[in-house]
Amino acid sequence: MSMLTPPGMGGKYRITGDRYPRMRRPSGRRRLVFAAMGAVCALGLVGWGTLQLIDVFSGGDDDKTVRAARGTADCKRELGKDTAKGHDKGHDKTSRTAPKALPKPGEITVNVYNATPRTGLAKDTADELKKRGFKIGKVGNAPAAYDKKVKGPGILLGAPAATNGPFDVLGTQLAGARTKNDGRSGKDIDLILGSGFKDLTKKKDATKALAALSAPKPSSSTPAC
Repeated sequence: MSMLTPPGMGGKYRITGDRYPRMRRPSGRRRLVFAAMGAVCALGLVGWGTLQLIDVFSGGDDDKTVRAARGTADCKRELGKDTAKGHDKGHDKTSRTAPKALPKPGEITVNVYNATPRTGLAKDTADELKKRGFKIGKVGNAPAAYDKKVKGPGILLGAPAATNGPFDVLGTQLAGARTKNDGRSGKDIDLILGSGFKDLTKKKDATKALAALSAPKPSSSTPAC
C-alpha cells in the first residue's frame, strides 16, 4: 500500500508505483475560441470609440436636424404672427415705395444736335421725339467741342438738376446714351447724336420703360428665414 493511498481504500483506488496523475492542458480548439471572442470584443470597442469621436467633432447629424426643424418651425410661427398682425391692421408686411416725381415728356425741352456726318439726322430724330410728346428746342449740327467726337449712341447734356428726373425720362428714348452736366441754368436738355446712333428706342419699348420708372417700387420688411 502506497503512502498516498488513503486509509481504508484499496483496489482500483490504490496508487502504486512512482507515477502520479497529471492535469491535461486545455485543447487547442478551446484556445482558438477564446482568442476569437477576444478579438471580436476588441474590434467592437474600437468601432464604438471611433463613432463617438466622429459624433463629437461633427456635432451630431441628429442635433443639426433638430435645430433645423426648430428653426423652420420658429420662422413659420413668426411669419404667421406677422401676417396676422398685418391683416388686423388692414395691410400685409409687403408695401410699395412711391417713386420719385418724374416730369412728363411735355415738360422737357430737348435740343437735338447731330455730331455725325449723316445729313438730316438731327431733324428726323427731333420730329420723332415731338411725336412722342417732347418739346423740341434747337435743331442742328453739334458744337465744335462734340462734332465728330461722340463715339456712342449719344450724350444727354444738361444742368445738374436734370440728373433727377429729366435725364431718366429722355434716357428711355435712347438706349446707351451717356449723361453729362454742364454749367447751364436752364431746364432744357441737349441730345447730341453720336457715331454709334442708329435709331431711337422703339416707341412701345420706350413707353414700357417710362411706365416702369413711374411704377411704385416694392419693399418688404419680412424677415429672411
